[in-house]
Amino acid sequence: MTSNIVTGQFTVALTPLDGYAKGQNGINLGRMSIDKTFTGKLNASSQGEMLSAMTPVQGSAGYVAIEQVIGELEGKKGSFVLQHFGTMDKGQDSLILTVISDSGTDGLEGLTGSMKIRIENGVHHYDFQYAL
Repeated sequence: MTSNIVTGQFTVALTPLDGYAKGQNGINLGRMSIDKTFTGKLNASSQGEMLSAMTPVQGSAGYVAIEQVIGELEGKKGSFVLQHFGTMDKGQDSLILTVISDSGTDGLEGLTGSMKIRIENGVHHYDFQYAL
């Protein structure tokens, strides 16, 4: 299977949602909805949810999220699901976004891959490495 890399930009809107768990001992637990619009060779929109934990230490936090991306990837229409796993350790961040196995539909059935996110001058960019 040949691996491809596409890049582009996206916009994101995060909206706080009511959560079940309430943080204690200085931990702030949060839940948010995610709405994104991707442009470029990934021309799509997504919706999902995020759970986060902020610690009392500035720059230390973590989050997990699931979002379903629906649209077109280099001319192939369908959808797939991205799983996020992010941590920050006193400002040093680590972020993993992976396509969930067997989540691809229609023209994206069998899709595998991972995505990197960059923020440059306030603009969100994606680098999506995938195989189909």
